[in-house]
Amino acid sequence: MKIARFLTSLAAGAVIALPAFAVELKIGLQDDADALDPAQSRTFVGRIVYTALCDKLVDVTPDLQFVPQLATSWKWSSDGKQLIMELRQGVKFQDETPFNAQAVVDNIQRYQTLPESRRKSELSSVEKVEASGEYQVTFTLKAPDVTLLAQLSDRSGMMVSPTAAKAAGAKFGDHPVCSGPFKFVERVQQDRIVLEKFQDYWNKDNIFIDKVTYLPIPDTTVRLANLRSGDLDMIERVAASDAGTVKSDSNLVYADAVGTGWLGVYANIGNGPRADNPMGKDKRLRQAFSLAIDREAAMQIVFDGTGLAGNQPFAPNSPWFDKDVPVPARDVDKAKALIKEAGFDRIPVELAVANNPVSMQMMQIIQSMVAEAGFDVTLKTTEFATLLDAQSSGNYQLSRSDWSGRSDPDGNIQQFVTTGAGLNDSKYSNPDVDKLLLEARQSQDNAVRKQKYDAAETILNEDLPIIFLGHQAWIWAYNKKVSGFVPSPDGMIRLVGVKKSG
Repeated sequence: MKIARFLTSLAAGAVIALPAFAVELKIGLQDDADALDPAQSRTFVGRIVYTALCDKLVDVTPDLQFVPQLATSWKWSSDGKQLIMELRQGVKFQDETPFNAQAVVDNIQRYQTLPESRRKSELSSVEKVEASGEYQVTFTLKAPDVTLLAQLSDRSGMMVSPTAAKAAGAKFGDHPVCSGPFKFVERVQQDRIVLEKFQDYWNKDNIFIDKVTYLPIPDTTVRLANLRSGDLDMIERVAASDAGTVKSDSNLVYADAVGTGWLGVYANIGNGPRADNPMGKDKRLRQAFSLAIDREAAMQIVFDGTGLAGNQPFAPNSPWFDKDVPVPARDVDKAKALIKEAGFDRIPVELAVANNPVSMQMMQIIQSMVAEAGFDVTLKTTEFATLLDAQSSGNYQLSRSDWSGRSDPDGNIQQFVTTGAGLNDSKYSNPDVDKLLLEARQSQDNAVRKQKYDAAETILNEDLPIIFLGHQAWIWAYNKKVSGFVPSPDGMIRLVGVKKSG
Protein backbone atom coordinates (compact mmCIF):
# COMPACT_ATOMS: atom_id res chain seq x y z
CA MET A 1 0.00 0.00 0.00
CA LYS A 2 2.83 2.37 0.83
CA ILE A 3 4.43 1.70 -2.57
CA ALA A 4 1.10 2.27 -4.30
CA ARG A 5 0.58 5.59 -2.50
CA PHE A 6 4.12 6.62 -3.42
CA LEU A 7 3.59 5.83 -7.10
CA THR A 8 0.25 7.63 -7.09
CA SER A 9 1.73 10.75 -5.54
CA LEU A 10 4.69 10.58 -7.92
CA ALA A 11 2.37 10.39 -10.91
CA ALA A 12 0.31 13.27 -9.58
CA GLY A 13 3.44 15.29 -8.99
CA ALA A 14 4.62 14.71 -12.54
CA VAL A 15 1.68 16.73 -13.84
CA ILE A 16 2.83 19.88 -12.07
CA ALA A 17 6.57 19.24 -12.04
CA LEU A 18 8.92 21.73 -13.62
CA PRO A 19 10.49 20.79 -16.98
CA ALA A 20 13.33 18.28 -16.83
CA PHE A 21 15.83 21.02 -17.70
CA ALA A 22 14.14 23.76 -15.69
CA VAL A 23 16.26 26.83 -15.12
CA GLU A 24 16.56 27.55 -11.41
CA LEU A 25 18.07 30.70 -9.94
CA LYS A 26 19.27 30.57 -6.33
CA ILE A 27 19.63 33.97 -4.68
CA GLY A 28 21.34 34.53 -1.35
CA LEU A 29 19.71 37.20 0.83
CA GLN A 30 21.23 38.93 3.85
CA ASP A 31 18.09 38.43 5.98
CA ASP A 32 14.91 36.42 6.02
CA ALA A 33 11.78 38.25 4.91
CA ASP A 34 8.97 38.96 7.34
CA ALA A 35 5.31 38.29 6.42
CA LEU A 36 4.88 37.94 2.65
CA ASP A 37 1.92 40.30 2.65
CA PRO A 38 2.52 43.75 1.11
CA ALA A 39 0.00 45.16 3.60
CA GLN A 40 1.98 44.06 6.63
CA SER A 41 5.61 43.65 5.66
CA ARG A 42 8.48 46.07 6.16
CA THR A 43 11.73 44.22 5.38
CA PHE A 44 14.02 45.12 2.50
CA VAL A 45 14.47 41.49 1.47
CA GLY A 46 10.69 41.13 1.44
CA ARG A 47 10.63 43.77 -1.28
CA ILE A 48 13.23 41.80 -3.24
CA VAL A 49 10.93 38.75 -3.14
CA TYR A 50 7.92 40.89 -4.10
CA THR A 51 9.77 42.06 -7.21
CA ALA A 52 9.28 38.53 -8.52
CA LEU A 53 5.99 37.74 -6.77
CA CYS A 54 3.83 40.89 -6.93
CA ASP A 55 3.57 43.38 -9.77
CA LYS A 56 2.83 47.00 -8.88
CA LEU A 57 0.77 49.66 -10.58
CA VAL A 58 3.97 51.60 -11.31
CA ASP A 59 7.64 50.64 -11.43
CA VAL A 60 10.84 52.67 -11.11
CA THR A 61 13.76 52.73 -13.55
CA PRO A 62 17.44 52.76 -12.55
CA ASP A 63 17.40 56.55 -13.03
CA LEU A 64 14.43 56.75 -10.62
CA GLN A 65 11.77 57.56 -13.22
CA PHE A 66 8.24 56.15 -12.88
CA VAL A 67 7.20 53.77 -15.67
CA PRO A 68 4.10 51.62 -16.35
CA GLN A 69 3.67 48.17 -14.91
CA LEU A 70 0.03 47.24 -14.21
CA ALA A 71 -1.04 50.81 -14.93
CA THR A 72 -0.23 51.71 -18.54
CA SER A 73 -0.66 55.48 -18.17
CA TRP A 74 -1.85 58.10 -15.68
CA LYS A 75 -2.67 61.77 -15.37
CA TRP A 76 -3.36 64.29 -12.61
CA SER A 77 -6.33 66.62 -12.49
CA SER A 78 -5.56 70.33 -12.76
CA ASP A 79 -6.08 70.85 -9.02
CA GLY A 80 -3.84 67.90 -8.14
CA LYS A 81 -6.61 66.15 -6.20
CA GLN A 82 -7.34 63.34 -8.63
CA LEU A 83 -5.06 60.70 -10.14
CA ILE A 84 -6.61 58.79 -13.05
CA MET A 85 -4.92 55.55 -14.12
CA GLU A 86 -5.51 53.43 -17.20
CA LEU A 87 -4.88 49.75 -16.46
CA ARG A 88 -3.28 46.90 -18.36
CA GLN A 89 -5.82 44.51 -19.86
CA GLY A 90 -5.55 40.73 -20.09
CA VAL A 91 -3.78 40.35 -16.75
CA LYS A 92 -4.56 37.52 -14.33
CA PHE A 93 -3.63 36.95 -10.73
CA GLN A 94 -1.86 33.69 -9.93
CA ASP A 95 -5.17 32.07 -8.88
CA GLU A 96 -6.72 33.07 -12.25
CA THR A 97 -8.74 35.92 -10.72
CA PRO A 98 -8.91 38.65 -13.39
CA PHE A 99 -7.12 41.95 -12.85
CA ASN A 100 -9.27 45.02 -13.41
CA ALA A 101 -10.21 48.34 -11.83
CA GLN A 102 -12.30 46.70 -9.11
CA ALA A 103 -9.28 44.60 -8.12
CA VAL A 104 -7.28 47.81 -7.66
CA VAL A 105 -10.06 49.30 -5.55
CA ASP A 106 -10.14 46.15 -3.39
CA ASN A 107 -6.37 46.26 -2.90
CA ILE A 108 -6.19 49.94 -1.96
CA GLN A 109 -9.11 49.60 0.44
CA ARG A 110 -7.45 46.58 2.03
CA TYR A 111 -4.25 48.58 2.58
CA GLN A 112 -6.32 51.36 4.13
CA THR A 113 -8.51 49.25 6.41
CA LEU A 114 -6.81 45.96 7.33
CA PRO A 115 -6.06 46.35 11.06
CA GLU A 116 -2.55 44.94 10.58
CA SER A 117 -1.75 47.13 7.56
CA ARG A 118 1.41 49.25 7.60
CA ARG A 119 0.37 51.08 4.44
CA LYS A 120 -2.22 53.35 6.05
CA SER A 121 0.04 56.39 6.44
CA GLU A 122 1.37 55.95 2.90
CA LEU A 123 -2.21 56.19 1.59
CA SER A 124 -3.50 58.68 4.16
CA SER A 125 -4.10 61.33 1.49
CA VAL A 126 -6.52 59.08 -0.44
CA GLU A 127 -10.13 60.00 0.33
CA LYS A 128 -11.58 57.37 -2.00
CA VAL A 129 -10.63 55.12 -4.89
CA GLU A 130 -13.17 54.19 -7.55
CA ALA A 131 -13.45 52.02 -10.64
CA SER A 132 -14.23 54.73 -13.18
CA GLY A 133 -14.21 52.14 -15.95
CA GLU A 134 -13.50 48.43 -16.26
CA TYR A 135 -9.82 49.23 -16.72
CA GLN A 136 -9.66 52.72 -15.30
CA VAL A 137 -9.28 53.70 -11.66
CA THR A 138 -9.58 57.15 -10.10
CA PHE A 139 -7.94 58.19 -6.85
CA THR A 140 -9.59 61.19 -5.18
CA LEU A 141 -7.37 62.87 -2.60
CA LYS A 142 -8.17 64.87 0.52
CA ALA A 143 -5.49 67.33 -0.58
CA PRO A 144 -2.83 67.32 -3.30
CA ASP A 145 -0.19 64.65 -2.68
CA VAL A 146 2.58 64.38 -5.27
CA THR A 147 4.07 61.43 -3.40
CA LEU A 148 1.17 59.09 -4.18
CA LEU A 149 2.76 57.89 -7.42
CA ALA A 150 5.88 56.91 -5.48
CA GLN A 151 3.76 54.97 -2.98
CA LEU A 152 2.06 53.13 -5.83
CA SER A 153 5.50 52.14 -7.14
CA ASP A 154 6.11 50.20 -3.94
CA ARG A 155 4.13 48.01 -1.52
CA SER A 156 1.06 50.27 -1.54
CA GLY A 157 0.80 49.68 -5.27
CA MET A 158 1.38 45.92 -5.21
CA MET A 159 -1.64 44.07 -6.45
CA VAL A 160 -2.64 40.85 -4.69
CA SER A 161 -5.56 38.60 -5.59
CA PRO A 162 -8.71 40.03 -3.97
CA THR A 163 -10.12 36.49 -3.87
CA ALA A 164 -7.16 35.13 -1.91
CA ALA A 165 -6.84 38.22 0.27
CA LYS A 166 -10.49 38.09 1.30
CA ALA A 167 -10.27 34.40 2.14
CA ALA A 168 -7.02 34.61 4.10
CA GLY A 169 -7.37 37.97 5.86
CA ALA A 170 -4.36 38.71 8.07
CA LYS A 171 -2.88 35.27 7.22
CA PHE A 172 -2.50 36.10 3.53
CA GLY A 173 1.29 36.07 3.92
CA ASP A 174 1.23 32.34 4.65
CA HIS A 175 0.38 31.68 0.99
CA PRO A 176 0.54 34.92 -1.01
CA VAL A 177 -1.21 35.14 -4.37
CA CYS A 178 -0.16 38.09 -6.52
CA SER A 179 0.17 39.20 -10.12
CA GLY A 180 3.92 38.96 -10.70
CA PRO A 181 6.00 36.72 -12.96
CA PHE A 182 6.54 34.07 -10.26
CA LYS A 183 4.02 32.37 -8.01
CA PHE A 184 4.49 31.14 -4.47
CA VAL A 185 5.42 27.48 -3.91
CA GLU A 186 6.69 27.15 -0.36
CA ARG A 187 8.43 28.87 2.52
CA VAL A 188 10.52 27.49 5.35
CA GLN A 189 11.30 30.22 7.88
CA GLN A 190 15.01 31.08 8.07
CA ASP A 191 15.72 28.57 5.30
CA ARG A 192 14.14 29.31 1.92
CA ILE A 193 11.37 30.91 -0.12
CA VAL A 194 10.57 29.11 -3.36
CA LEU A 195 8.71 30.56 -6.36
CA GLU A 196 8.04 29.17 -9.81
CA LYS A 197 7.23 30.83 -13.12
CA PHE A 198 3.59 31.85 -13.53
CA GLN A 199 2.68 30.51 -16.95
CA ASP A 200 -0.16 33.03 -17.48
CA TYR A 201 1.94 36.10 -16.63
CA TRP A 202 1.19 38.97 -18.98
CA ASN A 203 4.89 39.46 -19.81
CA LYS A 204 5.90 35.78 -19.66
CA ASP A 205 7.86 35.97 -22.93
CA ASN A 206 10.49 38.04 -21.08
CA ILE A 207 10.78 35.62 -18.16
CA PHE A 208 13.54 33.07 -18.77
CA ILE A 209 13.81 31.55 -15.29
CA ASP A 210 11.53 28.64 -14.30
CA LYS A 211 12.17 28.60 -10.57
CA VAL A 212 13.71 31.03 -8.11
CA THR A 213 14.79 30.12 -4.59
CA TYR A 214 15.69 32.80 -2.06
CA LEU A 215 17.95 31.67 0.79
CA PRO A 216 18.58 33.89 3.84
CA ILE A 217 22.28 33.76 4.77
CA PRO A 218 23.10 36.61 7.21
CA ASP A 219 26.86 36.00 7.22
CA THR A 220 28.37 37.87 4.26
CA THR A 221 31.43 35.60 4.18
CA VAL A 222 29.31 32.46 4.06
CA ARG A 223 27.03 34.02 1.44
CA LEU A 224 29.97 34.79 -0.83
CA ALA A 225 31.51 31.34 -0.24
CA ASN A 226 28.24 29.74 -1.34
CA LEU A 227 28.27 31.84 -4.51
CA ARG A 228 31.87 30.95 -5.31
CA SER A 229 31.21 27.25 -4.75
CA GLY A 230 28.22 27.30 -7.11
CA ASP A 231 25.58 26.66 -4.46
CA LEU A 232 24.16 30.13 -5.19
CA ASP A 233 23.80 31.96 -8.49
CA MET A 234 23.53 35.47 -7.09
CA ILE A 235 23.90 37.36 -3.80
CA GLU A 236 22.83 40.80 -2.65
CA ARG A 237 24.63 43.15 -0.26
CA VAL A 238 28.13 41.90 -0.80
CA ALA A 239 30.35 43.24 1.99
CA ALA A 240 32.34 46.18 0.66
CA SER A 241 35.50 44.52 1.95
CA ASP A 242 34.77 41.59 -0.39
CA ALA A 243 34.38 43.71 -3.54
CA GLY A 244 37.98 43.04 -4.58
CA THR A 245 37.52 39.30 -4.15
CA VAL A 246 34.46 39.34 -6.41
CA LYS A 247 36.16 41.46 -9.07
CA SER A 248 39.19 39.17 -9.17
CA ASP A 249 37.12 35.98 -9.58
CA SER A 250 36.76 35.19 -13.29
CA ASN A 251 33.61 33.17 -12.61
CA LEU A 252 31.77 36.09 -11.01
CA VAL A 253 30.30 39.41 -12.12
CA TYR A 254 30.34 42.49 -9.84
CA ALA A 255 27.60 45.14 -9.93
CA ASP A 256 26.78 48.10 -7.70
CA ALA A 257 24.58 51.18 -7.41
CA VAL A 258 24.56 54.03 -4.89
CA GLY A 259 21.42 53.65 -2.83
CA THR A 260 18.71 56.13 -1.86
CA GLY A 261 18.34 54.80 1.68
CA TRP A 262 19.98 55.38 5.05
CA LEU A 263 21.52 53.69 8.08
CA GLY A 264 20.18 54.78 11.45
CA VAL A 265 19.78 54.20 15.16
CA TYR A 266 16.21 54.51 16.46
CA ALA A 267 15.61 55.94 19.92
CA ASN A 268 12.56 54.76 21.83
CA ILE A 269 10.97 58.08 22.77
CA GLY A 270 7.37 57.14 23.43
CA ASN A 271 6.81 53.52 22.43
CA GLY A 272 5.64 51.81 25.62
CA PRO A 273 7.24 51.37 29.06
CA ARG A 274 10.78 50.94 27.72
CA ALA A 275 10.73 54.54 26.51
CA ASP A 276 11.17 55.45 30.17
CA ASN A 277 14.96 55.55 29.99
CA PRO A 278 17.45 58.45 29.90
CA MET A 279 18.08 58.20 26.13
CA GLY A 280 14.36 58.28 25.39
CA LYS A 281 13.55 61.09 27.80
CA ASP A 282 16.38 63.58 27.18
CA LYS A 283 17.32 64.76 23.70
CA ARG A 284 20.63 66.11 25.04
CA LEU A 285 21.79 62.54 25.54
CA ARG A 286 20.80 61.62 21.99
CA GLN A 287 22.71 64.67 20.78
CA ALA A 288 25.73 63.57 22.83
CA PHE A 289 25.52 60.05 21.38
CA SER A 290 25.46 61.51 17.88
CA LEU A 291 28.42 63.82 18.55
CA ALA A 292 30.50 60.95 19.92
CA ILE A 293 30.37 59.12 16.55
CA ASP A 294 33.00 59.61 13.85
CA ARG A 295 30.73 58.84 10.91
CA GLU A 296 33.41 59.24 8.27
CA ALA A 297 35.69 56.75 10.00
CA ALA A 298 32.92 54.24 10.66
CA MET A 299 31.67 54.32 7.06
CA GLN A 300 35.21 54.06 5.69
CA ILE A 301 36.07 51.06 7.87
CA VAL A 302 32.82 49.16 7.34
CA PHE A 303 32.05 50.02 3.71
CA ASP A 304 35.60 50.44 2.42
CA GLY A 305 34.88 53.76 0.75
CA THR A 306 31.75 52.62 -1.09
CA GLY A 307 29.31 54.48 1.20
CA LEU A 308 28.78 58.05 2.41
CA ALA A 309 28.69 59.41 5.95
CA GLY A 310 25.39 61.12 6.69
CA ASN A 311 23.17 62.70 9.32
CA GLN A 312 19.89 63.05 7.43
CA PRO A 313 17.42 60.80 5.59
CA PHE A 314 18.95 62.21 2.38
CA ALA A 315 22.56 61.57 1.39
CA PRO A 316 24.98 64.52 1.06
CA ASN A 317 24.99 64.00 -2.73
CA SER A 318 21.18 64.24 -2.90
CA PRO A 319 19.47 67.45 -4.03
CA TRP A 320 17.26 67.11 -0.93
CA PHE A 321 20.16 67.23 1.53
CA ASP A 322 20.06 70.29 3.84
CA LYS A 323 23.54 71.83 3.62
CA ASP A 324 22.76 74.04 6.62
CA VAL A 325 22.76 70.89 8.76
CA PRO A 326 26.10 69.35 7.71
CA VAL A 327 27.37 65.96 8.82
CA PRO A 328 28.76 66.71 12.30
CA ALA A 329 32.41 66.18 13.08
CA ARG A 330 33.10 64.03 16.12
CA ASP A 331 33.25 66.12 19.30
CA VAL A 332 33.78 64.02 22.43
CA ASP A 333 34.24 67.05 24.70
CA LYS A 334 30.92 68.54 23.66
CA ALA A 335 29.27 65.14 24.08
CA LYS A 336 30.64 64.88 27.61
CA ALA A 337 29.40 68.39 28.40
CA LEU A 338 25.88 67.50 27.24
CA ILE A 339 25.89 64.33 29.36
CA LYS A 340 26.98 66.36 32.39
CA GLU A 341 24.36 69.02 31.67
CA ALA A 342 21.72 66.27 31.65
CA GLY A 343 22.87 65.23 35.10
CA PHE A 344 24.80 62.07 34.30
CA ASP A 345 28.35 60.79 34.42
CA ARG A 346 27.98 57.54 32.47
CA ILE A 347 24.88 56.21 30.68
CA PRO A 348 24.08 52.48 30.38
CA VAL A 349 22.44 51.79 27.03
CA GLU A 350 21.06 48.62 25.43
CA LEU A 351 21.30 48.77 21.64
CA ALA A 352 19.59 46.14 19.48
CA VAL A 353 21.38 45.12 16.29
CA ALA A 354 20.75 42.51 13.59
CA ASN A 355 23.03 39.50 13.68
CA ASN A 356 24.73 40.09 10.35
CA PRO A 357 28.47 40.85 10.24
CA VAL A 358 28.20 44.28 8.56
CA SER A 359 25.71 45.70 11.08
CA MET A 360 27.63 44.12 13.95
CA GLN A 361 30.95 45.54 12.79
CA MET A 362 29.56 49.07 12.55
CA MET A 363 27.88 48.93 15.95
CA GLN A 364 30.98 47.53 17.62
CA ILE A 365 32.93 50.47 16.21
CA ILE A 366 30.28 52.92 17.43
CA GLN A 367 30.10 51.14 20.79
CA SER A 368 33.81 51.85 21.22
CA MET A 369 33.51 55.47 20.02
CA VAL A 370 30.63 56.49 22.30
CA ALA A 371 32.25 54.80 25.31
CA GLU A 372 34.85 57.57 25.27
CA ALA A 373 32.08 60.11 25.85
CA GLY A 374 30.35 58.18 28.64
CA PHE A 375 27.97 55.67 27.06
CA ASP A 376 28.23 52.07 28.24
CA VAL A 377 26.58 50.29 25.33
CA THR A 378 25.46 46.68 25.53
CA LEU A 379 24.78 45.20 22.09
CA LYS A 380 21.75 42.92 21.91
CA THR A 381 22.02 40.80 18.76
CA THR A 382 18.96 39.24 17.17
CA GLU A 383 17.64 38.05 13.82
CA PHE A 384 16.50 41.01 11.71
CA ALA A 385 12.77 40.22 11.51
CA THR A 386 12.76 39.73 15.31
CA LEU A 387 14.49 43.08 15.72
CA LEU A 388 11.78 44.79 13.66
CA ASP A 389 9.06 43.15 15.75
CA ALA A 390 10.76 44.44 18.90
CA GLN A 391 10.96 47.93 17.43
CA SER A 392 7.28 47.91 16.51
CA SER A 393 6.22 46.73 19.96
CA GLY A 394 8.52 49.16 21.77
CA ASN A 395 10.70 46.44 23.26
CA TYR A 396 13.96 48.39 22.88
CA GLN A 397 15.94 51.43 24.06
CA LEU A 398 18.07 52.05 20.97
CA SER A 399 17.88 49.93 17.82
CA ARG A 400 20.03 49.92 14.72
CA SER A 401 17.94 49.59 11.57
CA ASP A 402 18.38 50.59 7.95
CA TRP A 403 16.00 51.91 5.33
CA SER A 404 16.41 50.81 1.74
CA GLY A 405 15.31 54.15 0.30
CA ARG A 406 12.61 55.43 -2.01
CA SER A 407 12.58 57.46 -5.20
CA ASP A 408 10.60 60.34 -3.69
CA PRO A 409 12.06 62.11 -0.61
CA ASP A 410 8.79 61.72 1.27
CA GLY A 411 9.34 57.97 1.32
CA ASN A 412 12.58 58.39 3.26
CA ILE A 413 11.22 60.53 6.07
CA GLN A 414 7.45 60.93 6.47
CA GLN A 415 6.48 57.48 7.71
CA PHE A 416 9.31 57.39 10.27
CA VAL A 417 8.73 60.65 12.14
CA THR A 418 5.13 61.82 11.73
CA THR A 419 2.61 61.20 14.49
CA GLY A 420 1.03 57.74 14.21
CA ALA A 421 2.84 56.79 10.99
CA GLY A 422 3.27 53.09 10.27
CA LEU A 423 7.06 52.95 10.65
CA ASN A 424 7.39 55.50 13.46
CA ASP A 425 8.82 52.99 15.93
CA SER A 426 10.19 55.79 18.11
CA LYS A 427 6.62 57.07 18.57
CA TYR A 428 8.06 60.53 18.06
CA SER A 429 5.43 63.25 17.77
CA ASN A 430 5.98 66.90 16.87
CA PRO A 431 3.09 68.93 15.37
CA ASP A 432 5.53 71.25 13.59
CA VAL A 433 7.23 68.34 11.84
CA ASP A 434 3.84 66.84 10.95
CA LYS A 435 2.72 70.13 9.41
CA LEU A 436 5.92 70.69 7.42
CA LEU A 437 5.98 67.19 5.96
CA LEU A 438 2.30 67.35 5.04
CA GLU A 439 2.88 70.65 3.24
CA ALA A 440 5.85 69.10 1.43
CA ARG A 441 3.55 66.33 0.20
CA GLN A 442 1.00 68.78 -1.10
CA SER A 443 3.26 71.01 -3.21
CA GLN A 444 4.18 70.23 -6.80
CA ASP A 445 6.97 72.83 -6.62
CA ASN A 446 10.23 71.12 -5.69
CA ALA A 447 11.70 74.38 -4.39
CA VAL A 448 8.82 74.68 -1.92
CA ARG A 449 9.17 71.03 -0.97
CA LYS A 450 12.88 71.53 -0.32
CA GLN A 451 12.15 74.43 2.04
CA LYS A 452 9.71 72.27 4.00
CA TYR A 453 12.11 69.34 4.29
CA ASP A 454 14.92 71.67 5.38
CA ALA A 455 12.74 73.19 8.10
CA ALA A 456 11.70 69.73 9.31
CA GLU A 457 15.31 68.55 9.27
CA THR A 458 16.35 71.45 11.51
CA ILE A 459 13.88 70.24 14.14
CA LEU A 460 14.72 66.56 13.69
CA ASN A 461 18.43 67.26 14.02
CA GLU A 462 17.67 68.76 17.43
CA ASP A 463 15.26 66.06 18.64
CA LEU A 464 17.02 63.05 17.02
CA PRO A 465 14.30 60.38 17.13
CA ILE A 466 16.58 58.66 14.61
CA ILE A 467 20.34 59.18 14.69
CA PHE A 468 21.40 58.84 11.06
CA LEU A 469 24.81 57.34 10.37
CA GLY A 470 25.26 57.23 6.60
CA HIS A 471 24.27 55.81 3.25
CA GLN A 472 25.52 52.61 1.67
CA ALA A 473 25.87 51.41 -1.88
CA TRP A 474 24.11 48.24 -3.00
CA ILE A 475 26.60 45.63 -4.17
CA TRP A 476 25.64 42.43 -6.00
CA ALA A 477 27.68 39.51 -7.23
CA TYR A 478 26.53 36.74 -9.53
CA ASN A 479 27.79 33.82 -11.54
CA LYS A 480 28.91 34.67 -15.08
CA LYS A 481 26.29 32.20 -16.35
CA VAL A 482 23.66 34.77 -15.29
CA SER A 483 22.97 37.64 -17.69
CA GLY A 484 20.48 40.46 -18.11
CA PHE A 485 20.55 41.76 -14.52
CA VAL A 486 20.32 45.56 -14.27
CA PRO A 487 21.50 47.14 -10.97
CA SER A 488 19.22 49.82 -9.55
CA PRO A 489 19.55 52.37 -6.71
CA ASP A 490 16.50 50.83 -5.02
CA GLY A 491 18.47 47.62 -4.40
CA MET A 492 15.90 45.36 -6.05
CA ILE A 493 16.62 42.25 -8.10
CA ARG A 494 14.30 42.42 -11.09
CA LEU A 495 14.12 39.11 -12.95
CA VAL A 496 12.44 40.27 -16.15
CA GLY A 497 15.02 39.66 -18.88
CA VAL A 498 17.39 37.73 -16.61
CA LYS A 499 18.78 34.52 -18.10
CA LYS A 500 20.97 31.68 -16.86
CA SER A 501 22.96 29.58 -19.29
CA GLY A 502 23.62 25.90 -18.76
